[in-house]
Amino acid sequence: MQETPLWTPSQASISQAAVTSFIDVVNASAGSEIADYRALHAFSVENPQSFWSLLWDFCEVRGEKGDRVIDSPDKMPGAAFFPDARLSYAENMLRRTGDHEAIIFRGEDKIERRLSWDELNALVSRLQQSLKAHGVGPGDRVAAILPNMPEAAAALYATNSVGGVWSSCSPDFGERGVLDRFGQIEPKILIVCDGYWYAGKKIDVSEKLQAIVAKLPSVEQIIVVPYLGEAEAMASKLGDAMTLELALRPFKAAPLTFERLPFAHPLYILFSSGTTGVPKCIVHCQGGALLMHLKEHRLQCDVRPGDRVFYFTTLGWMMWNWLVSAAGSGATL
Repeated sequence: MQETPLWTPSQASISQAAVTSFIDVVNASAGSEIADYRALHAFSVENPQSFWSLLWDFCEVRGEKGDRVIDSPDKMPGAAFFPDARLSYAENMLRRTGDHEAIIFRGEDKIERRLSWDELNALVSRLQQSLKAHGVGPGDRVAAILPNMPEAAAALYATNSVGGVWSSCSPDFGERGVLDRFGQIEPKILIVCDGYWYAGKKIDVSEKLQAIVAKLPSVEQIIVVPYLGEAEAMASKLGDAMTLELALRPFKAAPLTFERLPFAHPLYILFSSGTTGVPKCIVHCQGGALLMHLKEHRLQCDVRPGDRVFYFTTLGWMMWNWLVSAAGSGATL
């Protein structure tokens, strides 16, 4: 067995790392003498209230933290983190502004787009207004069948900003795979693409989407996002559907507003693989996802504002949810 590490960070890298700065914060606050990552991990296990409270402050989470960090910590299930807190995941994702790149998108060799932070905020603002106009509020589900494209991230942020609950699938899912998931959660809004590229070929999803829509009676509005440039044709095949351009047309970009809700308010619904029956719904709360991803991105990946974070994933895998949370650390997606 190889005992020599393949790579070891330099002392300069260690001293400049965010996790080192966080260790200094913990030592100053707790009067501890943590010297390395293993000791920090031990501290987090032995002192969860101090650890998570200090992490909230270190990451400058926007929201009201409240006085309590953990209620009933020994109950499983039953423990409640930050039970008095009020926050918005989306507010913490969209803290940056300006003309720096927020998202760099390439659809194989067919499409290339770049959105600045100002452009991303403007898109989220218009989506937010559109969702409100369609009656989306706290607890309503917004489901998407989309490729990993800028509109997907923006729609997630917009959904959370009004208190809605997000869920998504990849457009290569089969009809049964989508219905087994979305049929359980009864979405109010369904966002779909007009097709997608795979290995240089256009993939038509019109027949599949027609079959899916027919079996989702809870859907009140379908929005078609252009990817192949055929959104109008797709919308015409899906009954009372509208293109994204039409959904956004009445709304101009405005300052974003955020519905601050409890720490445990649902952010998104993911699903088990379905290997042992119908996929099981797995609800993730907004505060838990926010803090966990901030911890992973900043302390374990040392992500800084302006860094680029890339993960090759679809909207049907939880790594997409991890990827789009990198915006909260100021990274370019």
